[in-house]
Amino acid sequence: MRVLGIDTSCDETSVALVERGRILASVVSGQTSLHRPFGGVVPEIAARAHAEKMVPALLEVVGKDAAPEAVAVTHRPGLVGPLLVGLSAAKAYAFARDLPLVGVNHLEAHVAAAYLLDPPPDPPFLALIASGGHTLLYSVPARGRYERLGQTQDDAAGECFDKIAAILGLPYPGGPSIEKAAREGDPKAFDLPRPLRDDDTDDFSFSGLKTAVLYLVKGQDGRRADPDARTVSVADVAASAQEAIADVLSRKAVRAAERRGIARLVLGGGVAANTRLRELAAERGRAAGIEVFIPPKALCTDNAAMVAVRGAERLEEGVRDGFDLDADPYSE
Repeated sequence: MRVLGIDTSCDETSVALVERGRILASVVSGQTSLHRPFGGVVPEIAARAHAEKMVPALLEVVGKDAAPEAVAVTHRPGLVGPLLVGLSAAKAYAFARDLPLVGVNHLEAHVAAAYLLDPPPDPPFLALIASGGHTLLYSVPARGRYERLGQTQDDAAGECFDKIAAILGLPYPGGPSIEKAAREGDPKAFDLPRPLRDDDTDDFSFSGLKTAVLYLVKGQDGRRADPDARTVSVADVAASAQEAIADVLSRKAVRAAERRGIARLVLGGGVAANTRLRELAAERGRAAGIEVFIPPKALCTDNAAMVAVRGAERLEEGVRDGFDLDADPYSE
């Protein structure tokens, strides 16, 4: 089935055409320059940018000769304004072409991105999804089944990257800035906390790590906006923080797979584009006899191709949504 995917859950306007796990066309238009002055995504600005970019993106993907057989669109979770732009476009296209419409959970789509690999992973497998807004583990016992095992209890891993970058005076988005700075730093320079790393749950926590970096840089009574900072190496703090995040994510994901006797692990979400996390997950997976699947970095960050893949699964199950499909900011 040839599925048109649309994703506007945050600050990437993305449209893609996918058929049987093969990307026929894809457009991802980012907005980083619009949001950088504010240190994070401003929903109203994001929604307006989506509205401006959506029609050109659709025209580029579908062109004159493309013939989608269905439309899949992210309807949760995400920022409501941006989600509504994508939903409106998807409904209009599906209505005009008399095509079936299906809504997609953005987090499940991040898992489904692994099915664009060649070869793709065969279920059962576990999936670690780490992004700016979410950090969680899924069990995927069969194609199309997604069972949540655990999630962050406070900050997401990507949010932690962003906040630490802000503390260090590094530009938004924090993940790439931290990774770049860390190349010149010592990951063992500071013994930063690894919250929940060694407990028996599948949950995560990154708030304590963020606070530890704040106190390290600004002092025990410091606040992020304080102008004064201690004399510490930005590169060393960045490397130490990155190592702590990658350590927690990779260790808990591999241990969760070992505990359940599952031999495959998938990584997804924007944080899965981090080179150190990719290295550490692959290394620990090999040591544990677990095959680790990590999509290319472009498929870890938000994209519509993964939405089309997850949409195809739902369509094959006979799911069809009506034109009353609404945006939902929550994942459940």
